[in-house]
Order: sequence, then C-alpha cells, then structure tokens
Amino acid sequence: MSLTPDSEVRSRDELVAFVRELHQDYLRRGHEWENQSLDHFLEALAAWMADSPGWYRNFGKQLPAEGDWTFLARALQAATIYE
Repeated sequence: MSLTPDSEVRSRDELVAFVRELHQDYLRRGHEWENQSLDHFLEALAAWMADSPGWYRNFGKQLPAEGDWTFLARALQAATIYE
C-alpha cells in the first residue's frame, strides 16, 4: 500500500480499490499500525484532517477547497500512522 504525495485518486472506483487495499494491509500487518483500534484510528483521522493544511503546504500542494477523492484517501492512510 503506497500513496505518495504525488498520487491521485480520481474516482470513486479508485477510492474503493484503495480502501480495500488499506483493509488488506490491516489484515496483513495491522499490528504494526500506530492506531490499531477503531477508536484510535478515527481520532487520528480527525486529527490529520484538521492538520492537513500543513501536510499540503509541506509538499508544495494546494489543499482542495471542497476536498476530493485523493484527500480522503490520504486522510485514511495518514490515520494508520498519525498520532
């Protein structure tokens, strides 16, 4: 599972495939994730989304004003490691 700063998720189908890949990664190595419980995962998701303007700024990207599929995919992935 890899979503680089330059990766784009351009459709609902691509997002579905990404979430399925994320799920498979959890089944294989969820014990290595920083946020292993749903409680911690959701808290990290909310925290990363709140702090995401800094992430976008650090990578020289513009935070989409209305959000997009890629934003959601990045948020989900970030929640696996974000504290």
